[in-house]
Amino acid sequence: MTDVREAVTRAHHEEWARVVAALTRRFGDLDVAEEAAAEAFATAVERWPADGVPPNPGAWLTTTANRKAIDRIRRENKRDDKHKEAQMVSDDDPHEPLGAIDDDRLRLIFTCCHPALAMEARLALTLRMVGGLTVPEIARAFLVAEAAMGQRITRAKAKIKAARIPYRVPSAADLPARVSGVLTALFLVFNEGYLATGPDTDPLRHDLTAEAIRLTRLIRALLPDDGEVAGLLALMLLTEARRTARVSAGGELVALDEQDRGAWDTTLIAEGHRLVRERLAAGVAPGPYQILAAINAVHTSARDIRDTDWSQVLALYDQLVRLDSSPVVALNRAIALAEIDGPEVALAAVDRLEPRLTGYHPYHATRADLLRRLGRSQESRAAYDKAIELAGNTAETAYLTRRRDQLG
Repeated sequence: MTDVREAVTRAHHEEWARVVAALTRRFGDLDVAEEAAAEAFATAVERWPADGVPPNPGAWLTTTANRKAIDRIRRENKRDDKHKEAQMVSDDDPHEPLGAIDDDRLRLIFTCCHPALAMEARLALTLRMVGGLTVPEIARAFLVAEAAMGQRITRAKAKIKAARIPYRVPSAADLPARVSGVLTALFLVFNEGYLATGPDTDPLRHDLTAEAIRLTRLIRALLPDDGEVAGLLALMLLTEARRTARVSAGGELVALDEQDRGAWDTTLIAEGHRLVRERLAAGVAPGPYQILAAINAVHTSARDIRDTDWSQVLALYDQLVRLDSSPVVALNRAIALAEIDGPEVALAAVDRLEPRLTGYHPYHATRADLLRRLGRSQESRAAYDKAIELAGNTAETAYLTRRRDQLG
């Protein structure tokens, strides 16, 4: 039973987006696709323990989901265009490619990120339809109530249907204007895989980071000269390169300064560095993703944490702050500032962010570490307690708990 549950969980991670995208392409309805996919996975939970895990779980789930969708359409039987309904139910012929790249999941993300939708709705819908996250997980990522998040996703799907938003990759002329929102959504999907927000899931979701990288590669093939696409890909690769060193055998998050750098993926690092060098050689002012990629290139160039060029990291953050004045960027800059000007100067910078980051656990974790370095153990313990209270996954909680308990 444990093996079957693991197989269902693995299939959900690996196949959810593929099943939803295939159904969306066939039936042209995100509601039908999502509900049928969910029913297919529920059927797998019931059937696989008795029948065994099928040799090709993805094909089994897609076939089952198609049948569920057809059953739903027949049950409703309220569509205005009965001829179209009959076509959808019986159409098993392969479809013609609907864009420059024939990839269902790429079409799905462009549909979810259509500019007719508000940015928050695009991101939430992408996490649900492409990332396969539950509504509670997405609500935690956005720090909003579950009911409000559910309504946001429902309204977004309804708007796509009402506005007849096409399920396709945009034309070459429209791509540059559309790509920014897609990159934002892909970065959010990647971040959820990099460090999951929920307590009841794996702290690292390789399926999400791998899918975000795959889709970003496809967008780079469409826009090979776009600096921010290259920057985001480089950022993802340099971050993913550290994945196997980021959680200990005991399930605890491993901070950058404690990671075994010999376990980093040198192939991904080499590719990421090459992309960063290409963008520098282009002589074009970099965007935020390119700067973040350059920061990660500095970190992954150091053989030891003591070899890190913190002056360069801080200079890059100064450049980033001019493009993105968000408090999260300012918080990350303060971490670099601590290495140059000391923890007291950095703490003053961090404390100025309190009104905007009070519900953000990395803010409290950063304060806790700076207070620890200043010998202010009682205040550090209180900050660790707050960070632990707000932290999402078990690996991060374990790390913060150990750091707190090491205080004198």
